Amino acid sequence: MPKGSDVNASDIGLLTDPRGPIVIGHRGASRNFPENTLLSFQKAVDAGVHALEFDVQSSRDGVPVVIHDPTIDRTTNGSGLVTGITRRDLQRWDAGHGERIPTLADVLDAFPDVPMLLDVKTSRASKAVIDVLVDHGAKSQVIVGSFEPGALRPFREAAVPTTASRRETTVWWAASRIGASPPIRAFSAFSIPERSGRIRVADRRFLRRAAHRGIPVHVWTIDDVETAARLWSWGVSGIVTNQPAELVGALARTEQERYE
Repeated sequence: MPKGSDVNASDIGLLTDPRGPIVIGHRGASRNFPENTLLSFQKAVDAGVHALEFDVQSSRDGVPVVIHDPTIDRTTNGSGLVTGITRRDLQRWDAGHGERIPTLADVLDAFPDVPMLLDVKTSRASKAVIDVLVDHGAKSQVIVGSFEPGALRPFREAAVPTTASRRETTVWWAASRIGASPPIRAFSAFSIPERSGRIRVADRRFLRRAAHRGIPVHVWTIDDVETAARLWSWGVSGIVTNQPAELVGALARTEQERYE
């Protein structure tokens, strides 16, 4: 199993390999460093993650920027809607430890060989994100997900790998109750929570059905080592976590015990 710091272009398939197991840094190493910043991403890569996960939306002037919330209030010392601020003005504000809100291009430039899960927050950003991916030759470096209906369609039309939409996931989960699966799919992976309300989404039946069809399942956001180990033992391909160093260490110990 390669470490994140050793990831290269040949390892991009880690995100689409159903076997796993891998560790994915949620907004980088966001438990200990400012989320969705180059510093947080670098710390996650240094810790040995196999991939990065982060959020993308569009600035006022249409530049894809890496930030989760619709406003900059929580994660910077500034205030206002992301969509109401230009890229240049967004980068005036401190996102913690002197970091700035990076653009998607900044992240691709800094980590050209690291697999990435992109959570595109709005369909407004889709075309601009595709343009940046094309400019960087990064269409095969990423898997794109979104909770917004319609946001994934442009990526699929542009042959950019995507995760299953919420509706597609629901259909597949329901089908797994009877040991079935829809015959056609347009996605490369599932990206799901362990639970949604009282429902366990990442349960054994769903995971067996995904494995039967060769579809990787990445579960977010898991910071507990024991929970991660259980999910990996059930067949989860990847764990998305805020504290990647701990889970990378736990995975390494598990792999070592397996071969002793």
